[in-house]
Amino acid sequence: MGGAKVEYKVFEMDILRDRSAENLQRKAREARALIESWKPDLVYGSDDAAQEYVAAHYVGRDLPFVVSGVNRDPAVYGLAGAKNVAGVLEPVHIEETLRLLHVVAPATKRFAIITDESPSMLALADQIKAKLARLPGAQVVAHDTVRTFPAYQQAVRRYQDSADALWPLGVFGLRDAAGAPVDRIEVLRWTADNSRLPDLGFWEERVAMGTLVAVTVSPREHGLAAGRIARGILVERRSPASYGIRPDVKGLPMVSLARANKLGLKLKSSVLLSAEVVEKFEWEKQ
Repeated sequence: MGGAKVEYKVFEMDILRDRSAENLQRKAREARALIESWKPDLVYGSDDAAQEYVAAHYVGRDLPFVVSGVNRDPAVYGLAGAKNVAGVLEPVHIEETLRLLHVVAPATKRFAIITDESPSMLALADQIKAKLARLPGAQVVAHDTVRTFPAYQQAVRRYQDSADALWPLGVFGLRDAAGAPVDRIEVLRWTADNSRLPDLGFWEERVAMGTLVAVTVSPREHGLAAGRIARGILVERRSPASYGIRPDVKGLPMVSLARANKLGLKLKSSVLLSAEVVEKFEWEKQ
């Protein structure tokens, strides 16, 4: 939006620490109240919750919406084909991440998936299982859905001998035994300290927090793609329908050298030269 005279207001739903239905609905009402009172010329919404609880209420109206960070099919929220909605999907690079894992840790065929109760993570787990079902020799030995950190810990320990690799997806909404939220860096630090299985992810911060490999969405490219659409709508007066909702396809391979060292894995020079290498765990930088 450089050079354009734009005024912004930012509303953070901040629901990762409290995914209760009551909190979700409260935050959604607050977001919609801001939109109705301020009457913006465009709303930019990032992540699936913003689409489900906010954007979906404005489908078909004149108010343009630009969406990003969408993991699920936009049709789930009624956004597909909407005349006033445009944006970029956040693809998950399942096959690319698997290929990177097999270069780093070749003997990985049996996968255990662990998610929290986030709908987007459950949908992602289904995508992974469907993809692995079509790959010769690959097997999902388990998919556990957990609500608490102790349950997550039990699941990780359970599959140390029956799986070759761990796919911890949703670790945002876990709670401790007393019901208090557990920060995801604590979850992933515990995983790095207590699991001897190579693990996979799709997000840049996960590798910094100890996950071994990921082919991630480039945050810069993803944000730029959404920003260009917003500029086209506001400055060039293009219609949202002329953009539609399209995938951001550029992936960034990443590998944690710290995690590889802890697992006793030697990284090939081809990986060191082609991937972004994270040398230290996030908690070692503090």
